[in-house]
Amino acid sequence: MDLLQLRYFRVVARYEHVSRAAEELRVAQPSLSRAIARLEAELGAPLFDRQGRRIRLNQYGLTFLRHVERALSELDDGRRAVRDARDQVLGRVSVAAETLLTLTGLLAGFRTAHPRADVRLFQSTAEGMERQLRGREVDFCFASQALTGPNLRTVELAREEVLLAVPLGHRLVGRESVTIAELADEPFVTTRAGTWPRALLDRLFAAEGLTPVLSCEGDEPGATGDLIGAGLGIGLVPAMSRLAGRSPLGAWLRIDAPGCHRVLTLVWSEDAYLSAAALAFREFVTSRPFLPSWPPAVG
Repeated sequence: MDLLQLRYFRVVARYEHVSRAAEELRVAQPSLSRAIARLEAELGAPLFDRQGRRIRLNQYGLTFLRHVERALSELDDGRRAVRDARDQVLGRVSVAAETLLTLTGLLAGFRTAHPRADVRLFQSTAEGMERQLRGREVDFCFASQALTGPNLRTVELAREEVLLAVPLGHRLVGRESVTIAELADEPFVTTRAGTWPRALLDRLFAAEGLTPVLSCEGDEPGATGDLIGAGLGIGLVPAMSRLAGRSPLGAWLRIDAPGCHRVLTLVWSEDAYLSAAALAFREFVTSRPFLPSWPPAVG
C-alpha cells in the first residue's frame, strides 16, 4: 500500500465513477482500475459494489475512506507546516463561500492588512464545503447552512431577515407582508439545490404542503436581484441587499412564516493545520462586525 494508491482511492470514492476520477487525476482509466484492485487485494475486502459500469462505496469502503482522509489530511498539513517554516512566509489561506460577491470588501481589507498572504477562493455548495473541509482543501467556509462533520467549529458572523423581492408593476407592490400560500402560483427566481436560498425556499413551501414554481435556477445567488428586476419572477433576498440599490426592484415584502432568516457563519476544522495567513484571516474576520460588500448584486 502506498500514498498514490490512497490518493487514487480517495478521488474514486468521491466520484464513485472511475472515468471521472481518472480524468481529474490525469491517469489512464485501466491504470486507475488496476491500482484500486491491488488496494482491495491487499486489504482483503472489496471497497466498492460494482453493477456493470457503476460503482458504489460499500461498508468496507466507507470505513476505510474515513481513515484514508484522516491520514492524507495529516500528511498534507505536515507538508504545509514544513513549507511555511522553511519559507518564513505567512502562507496560504483557502476560503469557500456560496457567493463570493459579499466577501470582496472583507478580502480587500485583509489583503491591505496582510499583503504577503496568499488568498485562494472557491465557490461551493454546503455539501461541497463539507467535502472541502474534510479533505483539507479549504481552511474556512462562509456558510449560510449548517455544516456537519467531526471537529468543526462554527462562529456566527451575521443574522438577518430574508425578504421577498418583486419586480416593478407586480401585483404585490404596495403590500407590507405576504404568506407562503399567497405565493403558490408565483414563478420564483432562485439558485440550484444545495444553496441556502433554495434550501430556505423549499423549506418554507414544504411547511405549507406546497412546492414552489421555479422560473430560474442559477449558480450565483448574487444574480438573483438582477433577474427579478428583469421580470423573470420573484425571489428571496437577504434584508441587507436592499442597500445595494442596483436592481430595479418594485418592493421588498416581509414573509409571514417562521424561520425566514439567514445566518452567516465562519466554519473551520479544529484539528486542521492553519498557516499564519489562515490564523491572521480568522482573527481579522471574527474580531470585528461582519459587513458585506456593497453595492453587490442582490444575494
